[in-house]
Amino acid sequence: MDAVRHISTGSPFEEKIGYSRAVVADGWVYVAGTTGYDYATMTLPASVEEQCENTLATIARALEEAGSGLDHVVRVTYILPEKADWPACWPITSKAFAVARPAATMFVADLQEDAMKIEIEVTARLPR
Repeated sequence: MDAVRHISTGSPFEEKIGYSRAVVADGWVYVAGTTGYDYATMTLPASVEEQCENTLATIARALEEAGSGLDHVVRVTYILPEKADWPACWPITSKAFAVARPAATMFVADLQEDAMKIEIEVTARLPR
């Protein structure tokens, strides 16, 4: 059995809530629900598009650290508080997942903070 490895972005939420940004186990990378914060500055842009871009950049860095990448994502879940915001994200998500074309689900739910407009969770394979 492979060792389990935990990846952190340094987000204060990870320590306060008790989770890892990503967990690598048995050839898989599980990336936790990620929002649009810029974790270097702990700022959250106002637009859903900018939040979506930040979210995918954070996910990409976590996957890279794990030895994977966006092209190896097999499953993605999008969570938005406002379903009307979803179409504005399509050009961003379709570009990010142009190669992987993962199985996907989007649902509407409240997020941890009112200013959060999107949360994305992915599962990826480690390349062979």
